[in-house]
Amino acid sequence: MSIVVNIYYTGTDGNARKFAKEMESSGTVAEIRKEEGNLRYEYFIPMADPETVLLIDCWKDQQAIDRHHSSPMMDKIAELRMKYDLHMRVERYVSDEGGIPETDKHFIKE
Repeated sequence: MSIVVNIYYTGTDGNARKFAKEMESSGTVAEIRKEEGNLRYEYFIPMADPETVLLIDCWKDQQAIDRHHSSPMMDKIAELRMKYDLHMRVERYVSDEGGIPETDKHFIKE
């Protein structure tokens, strides 16, 4: 089982993008990707909302998320969220370990 957390960071005046850029340029993202149990940590920009950045954050299990939440990285993330005055919306998903059903594979071009 893996856990995917989608975090939508929203601000004004391009602050969500500035936040993501600083997370990358400061090395914080690289450090998070090295954390035990991290499977994915990537930012995306929704085409319909230029003031929002989507973080897709994927972890091996809840214990990995708990370790991350108690790490020094969280202080840095919180500091940058405050700096850029961002608001968050969070979605959480647990992976389907059964894989993609055969009935869905017809719609996927690899």
